[in-house]
Amino acid sequence: MIIELNGKRPTIAASAYIAPTAVIIGDVTIGEDASVWFGAVIRGDEGKIVIGARTSVQDNVVIHVNSRRDTIVEEDVTIGHGVVMEGCTIGAGSLIGMNATVLSESVIGKGVLVAAGAVVREGADIPAHHLVAGVPGRVLRPLSEAHQKRLVHAPESYVKYGRLYKKAAQIV
Repeated sequence: MIIELNGKRPTIAASAYIAPTAVIIGDVTIGEDASVWFGAVIRGDEGKIVIGARTSVQDNVVIHVNSRRDTIVEEDVTIGHGVVMEGCTIGAGSLIGMNATVLSESVIGKGVLVAAGAVVREGADIPAHHLVAGVPGRVLRPLSEAHQKRLVHAPESYVKYGRLYKKAAQIV
C-alpha cells in the first residue's frame, strides 16, 4: 500500500519490488532494484526516508523517522526480518540482523554487520567493517576479509527474488 501524506508521495524506482502487504507512507524514496517485503512499514511522516539501490527491507521491518533526524539507508544494505530503525544512517553494504533495533541519531558505517537481536544505542557511531552485537550493542571486532566479501554478495539474492516476485507472483 502506497500512501501520500501531507502532499508527500513515495517515489519508487520502476525496478524496485514492493510486496502487496508492505506499507510505504509519505516522504520516502526507494532506489533501483530495492525490495520491500511482506508486512514491512516505511513511514516518512516527520521527515524523509531514503532506501538505496539493491537494498532489501525484509518481512515485518519498521523504518521511520523522528523530528530530529531523517533515515538514510545507502545502497546494497540487507535489513533482516523484524528490524526496527528510527532516524538513523546505515552505510552501504551493511547487514542489519533479524530483530535488531537501530535507535535515533545512530550512524552505522559501511560494511557493518549488526548481529541479530542487537540494540544499537541512540547516537552510536559504528566504524566501517565492524561487528556489533549485544544489548546494548557494542563494537566487538573488525570483520574478517571473508566476512566482508559475504556482505558484498548478500544483496544479490534479494535482487533476484525481487525480480522473480515482480514478474511471476500473483495474488490468488
